[in-house]
Amino acid sequence: MRLFGVTGGVGMGKSTAGEFLRYEGVSVIDTDAIARQLVEPGLPALDDIVARFGPSIRSADGRLNRKELARVAFSDAASRADLEAILHPRIRIAWQAEVENWRAEGRPTGAVIIPLLFETKAAALFDAVICIACSGSSQWQRLRQRGWSDNEIRQRLEAQLSIEQKIAQSDFVVWTDTTLEAHAAQLGRIVVCSREETQTAP
Repeated sequence: MRLFGVTGGVGMGKSTAGEFLRYEGVSVIDTDAIARQLVEPGLPALDDIVARFGPSIRSADGRLNRKELARVAFSDAASRADLEAILHPRIRIAWQAEVENWRAEGRPTGAVIIPLLFETKAAALFDAVICIACSGSSQWQRLRQRGWSDNEIRQRLEAQLSIEQKIAQSDFVVWTDTTLEAHAAQLGRIVVCSREETQTAP
């Protein structure tokens, strides 16, 4: 199985890329979805987060208060590192287990969407890395449309490598300052080329 890592800046189109890859027949895992599953009420990760950041990050219904957690965790590097130490090892175990299931089933192509792929030293676990990218102005516009304040945007960007660093370390770049059709076509070419390489490999 050929396995892609998919990364990029926040708000640059990774989730949309995942949908296009699924349309191309690629098996896809989004680690943001895994992270949400891991903090469901009653699971150890949520208990560990509450123990570290306090009861205010748990809503009245027992679920994680994501906005409050983001406010606290992204306020300084040490808090963010503590949150990552709780979640990232669990996330990696979960997606690697799913990839092993794909291999056992004989699936030809898979992709794992990991926003902090390079930051978590995961690049070596993939056959190739695809970076989803756009201009900084488009990124800010998209994040503002989500209702994020400028301060929230700055905090998130400071928590990641710059998009220029991610592009430099990736094998492929998909530019999303374009139409959805062009976005999909770029990914389609990558998938087709990878399949051709696999078929012609000795």
